[in-house]
Amino acid sequence: MRHILIATAALIALASNANAKEYRVDPEHTYPSFVADHMGLDHWRGKFNSTSGTIALDRQKGEGTVDLSIDPASIDYGLDKLSDWAKGPQLLDVAKYPHATYKGRLTGFRDGVPSRVEGELTLHGVTKPVALDIDMFKCMPHPMLKRELCGAEAKGTIQRDQFGLDAGKEYGIKMDVGLEIQVEAIAVK
Repeated sequence: MRHILIATAALIALASNANAKEYRVDPEHTYPSFVADHMGLDHWRGKFNSTSGTIALDRQKGEGTVDLSIDPASIDYGLDKLSDWAKGPQLLDVAKYPHATYKGRLTGFRDGVPSRVEGELTLHGVTKPVALDIDMFKCMPHPMLKRELCGAEAKGTIQRDQFGLDAGKEYGIKMDVGLEIQVEAIAVK
C-alpha cells in the first residue's frame, strides 16, 4: 500500500509540472554578482564566472522552479590577488567546499511574470533560506537558436557570517552582502 501511495504522489507531482517548460541556464550570460562592505570605506564588487542549472516555468499556472549550481572557485573581484585570497581557507575554502547551489520556487506571478524567488542557498557547507526579488523578467524568441530565451535580474541580501564566512568581522566589516543575479536561460525544446 505504501508503494502505491508513493507512486501516486509522484504522478501527481509530475502532472502538476507537466505544462512547465524547461530552460537550461546559459553560462555565458549568467553572472551571480555581489557587493560587500570594505571596512566602511567603500564596497567590493565581484561575481562568479561559472554557473549552470535549469529553470522550469509554467506561466499559465503561475509557478516554476530554479535549480542553480555555482562554482565558488570562479569568484572574480577583477583583482587576481583578492580573488585568489577569497578562494582560500580564510573565506570560501573552495578545496573543502567546491560547490554552491541555489534552489527555489518562482512566486508572485502577475500576467505570467514572476516577481520573486523563495529558495535556499547552500554556500560553504551551510544551507539557509534566501529570497530574491525579480526586478526584470522577459522571454522572447532567440534570434539564432529559434527557441525561447528568458532573462531575469534578481536581487537580495545575505548575512555572510550565517554561512560561516566571517572574515573581517573583527575589524568591523559589515556582514551583509547584496546579491544581484543576472541570468539567461534557453528553452530545452
